Amino acid sequence: MKAPPGGTARRAEIISVAARLFDEHGYHSTTMDDIAAAMGIRKPTLYHHVQSKTQIVVWIHDELVNELTDRLEARLAAEMPRPALLHLVLEDILEILETRPGHLRVYFEHHRELQGEEGELARAKRDRYTDLVRSVIAQGHAAGEFHAPDPMLSTFAFFGMSNWAYQWYQPGGALGHREIALYLWKTYMNGVAVGPVAAPVHPADPAAPGPAAALSRSDVPG
Repeated sequence: MKAPPGGTARRAEIISVAARLFDEHGYHSTTMDDIAAAMGIRKPTLYHHVQSKTQIVVWIHDELVNELTDRLEARLAAEMPRPALLHLVLEDILEILETRPGHLRVYFEHHRELQGEEGELARAKRDRYTDLVRSVIAQGHAAGEFHAPDPMLSTFAFFGMSNWAYQWYQPGGALGHREIALYLWKTYMNGVAVGPVAAPVHPADPAAPGPAAALSRSDVPG
């Protein structure tokens, strides 16, 4: 879907206003009338610059995934240490959450609104970014820096820590995005256990549906 005529300044304003409204009221509850009113323009004027809410989602999605990918690729080109790369990925996501929370909510919750070619392109971009991080983890394991025998599962665990933060993080709280990113990074890199960890056994678990047993790779949903 090509953007209709319009300057980048107006597009940036549409993205900013729409992302805020989506965050405050929900994507499906926000109308193009709401966006136009919040911008102080008439709806026909808004349609001169953007065709639909879906197109706004495309813009927000591409803006974020391109920014995240560009930052990571620049650091990879600079051959930064792999632990530092993972730390900065967390910082990037938490920084956007602090400065543009509505954008990140749209990115995580509404990319599935994109169908057809737009959806395929969005998935390809997200998959590329995920694969870059997976490669960092896999290379770290191969080099003996990380213990990640299943790099893809380790990547899902990594993003699980950061990507859910938009549900609970409140900008302006006691900890800023850098402090939270560092805490999450340390937790991911070190774990929460002290010393080596064996496969867990849960003897006499009163909530267990059957005999307690150690977890195995096959127990992981996928």
